[in-house]
Amino acid sequence: VCFYENSQFCYITGDLEEVEHPRWGASNTALARWLPPSYEDGLGQPRGWNPGALYNGVQLPLVREVTRKIIHASNEAVTEDNLYSDIIMAWGQYIDHDIAFTPQSTSRTTFLTGVECQRTCENQNPCFPIQVTTNDTLSKGMDCLPFYRSSPACGTGDHGVLFGNLSVLNPRQQINGLTSFLDASTVYGSTPAAENKLRNLTSSEGLLRVNLKYSDNSQEYLPFVDLIPSPCAQDSSASEGERIECFLAGDSRSSEVTSLTAMHTLWLREHNRLARALKSMNRHWSPETVYQEARKIVGALHQIITVRDYIPKIIGPDAFNQYIGLYRGYDPTINPTVSNIFSTAAFRFGHATIQPIVKRLNAQYLDDPELPNLHLHEVFFSPWRLIKEGGLDPLLRGLLAHSAKRQVQDQLLNEELTEKLFVLSDNGSLDLASLNLQRGRDHGLPGYNDWREFCGLPKLETETDLNTVINNQQVTEKIMELYHNPNNIDVWLGGLVEDFLPGARTGPLFACIIGKQMKALRDGDRFWWENDNVFTEAQKHELRKHSLSRVICENTGISEVPVDAFQLGKFPEDFNHCDNIPGMNLEAWREIHEEGNLVITNLS
Repeated sequence: VCFYENSQFCYITGDLEEVEHPRWGASNTALARWLPPSYEDGLGQPRGWNPGALYNGVQLPLVREVTRKIIHASNEAVTEDNLYSDIIMAWGQYIDHDIAFTPQSTSRTTFLTGVECQRTCENQNPCFPIQVTTNDTLSKGMDCLPFYRSSPACGTGDHGVLFGNLSVLNPRQQINGLTSFLDASTVYGSTPAAENKLRNLTSSEGLLRVNLKYSDNSQEYLPFVDLIPSPCAQDSSASEGERIECFLAGDSRSSEVTSLTAMHTLWLREHNRLARALKSMNRHWSPETVYQEARKIVGALHQIITVRDYIPKIIGPDAFNQYIGLYRGYDPTINPTVSNIFSTAAFRFGHATIQPIVKRLNAQYLDDPELPNLHLHEVFFSPWRLIKEGGLDPLLRGLLAHSAKRQVQDQLLNEELTEKLFVLSDNGSLDLASLNLQRGRDHGLPGYNDWREFCGLPKLETETDLNTVINNQQVTEKIMELYHNPNNIDVWLGGLVEDFLPGARTGPLFACIIGKQMKALRDGDRFWWENDNVFTEAQKHELRKHSLSRVICENTGISEVPVDAFQLGKFPEDFNHCDNIPGMNLEAWREIHEEGNLVITNLS
C-alpha cells in the first residue's frame, strides 16, 4: 500500500509499482515459475493425466489414496502446539488471501463434449477428476470427485495454439487474480471496481462501507454482498425469510470460515478507526487523502505483523537470516511476483495446523455454555454464526487462548478437512488434501526432489535417505509403498512431512521456499513500509510499536490479550491488560495547516 514521492497514491491493481517492469506483481498476471513446469506432454497435461504414463517405471498414486493412507487423521488425533495459538493459523490463511488467488476455469463442462465435470470421471479439460476407490465414503456412487483445473494464462498451454502461435509452444501457466504485494488487498480489493464497492464514497472521513443491518456491541460488521440470495449457509432455526448473506470484503473468500471472517472484520474496523482519527486531527484533508493515508497505514501493519511477528516463527531464526535477513532497501531487479510453488504448495503447509474444533470463550477466557464448541465443518461459509452467536469477541478469544494444531508427521490433516470440506461450487463434501495434491499436478509443479535441488538441499534417492529428513519411519514406509521412488513424491506432501527446523514450524524445503518468497515480496516492493520516502522516520517509529494484539484491543470489547497474539499463553497470567499493550501515536501524522501554507510536522 503505497505513496508516490510526489504524493500520488499507487494503483490498487499493483500496476506500475515497479517502474522498469510495470506488470511485476500486478493482479491478473501469471504466477512466477522458479523451475520449468513438469507436464506429461510438455505443454499442459498434468502428471497423472494419462493412465498409462510411468514415472521411474511406476504409475503415480491416486491423490485420494495418498490422503487416506498418509495424510488423513481422525479429529481426536490432535497434538496441541505448545508454543503458538490458533490465531497463527488464522493469520497464515488471511495473509495467503492477501497475496494469492488462482481462478479456476469458469466452464463447468468439458470443452469437447459439454459433459458436466460433476458427471464425468474422464480427464477432459477443464475437468481433472480425483479418482477414488469403490469403498470411499466421499464418492457418492461415482468413481471420482469433481476437480476443475485452474484457468490458464492467455497464450499458454492449449491457448497458445488457439492464439495462432504455433512456432513457440508455451507451457500452461496459471494466473494470480490478486496483487502479489503484501498490500492489504484483503481489505481494499485488487481492482478499481472492487475497491469502489468497498468504500463509503459519501463519507467525509474516507471510511469503508459497513453492515447497515447488524452491529456487534456497537462495533462494525462487514457489509453483505449485493448478490442475493448469496450461496452462504443459513441458520436452520431461523424464521422464514430471515437470511444472513455472505460478507463482502477485499477478497471473495472472506466468509469461508469464521476465523477468517474475524480477521477481515478486525481490519475493516481498524481502517475506519484510523480514518476517523486522522480526519479529526487533519480537518483540511479530503476524504480521498484520509482514505489513502489510512490504507497506507493498514498495509504497513500487514507487512510488519507478517514479516516481524509471523514468518520467523514459521521458518525459524536460521532460515529467516539465511533467506530473508535485514532490510537493505528496495531492489528494482527483484521480481516480487508470487511463485506457483509458494502459493500451490509451500504456503499450504498451514492446512496441517488447522484444529477440527472451533472454540468461543467468554470474558474470563472460559467455555461459554451458550456458545458451545463447534466442529470446523459447522462454520464453513456460515456468517450467520458471527452475527447471531456472540459476535467477534468470543471467536477471537478462542483463537488467542486455544493452541494451534501441531503439524505431526502421522497427524497431518484432520477429518474435518479430508472428509467434510464444504465448497460453495460443489454440492457434496470434498477433501482438501487431495485437492492440494491434484492442484500441484494441475499446475505442473515438479516433484519433491527437484525442489530440494533448487533449494540446495541433497536429493533423496532411497528410503534410507528419506529417513534422514523424516524421523517417523512408518510414514516413510507408507510414502515408499505408494510412490516407490522419492523422485515421484508430490512436492506438497514431501515438504509437509519433513522434520521441523529448530525453532520452526516447517522443514528445510518449505522454509527455503517461504523465505525466498517473503524476501522477494519485501525487497521487490518499492512501497515497502521501511523504504525511503514511504513514511517519515517519526511515523516508522510509531508503526513499529503496533501489533496484532493492539489491533484487537482497539477494535473489540476484549480487554486482556497476550503481548504477542501468536504466542500461546495461559489466562490470566500470560495476558496483559490493553492499557499495557503498546500502540502507535497518530500525532506523527498531524499536519499543521495554515491558510495558503501547509507545514508538515514530524519529518524527522
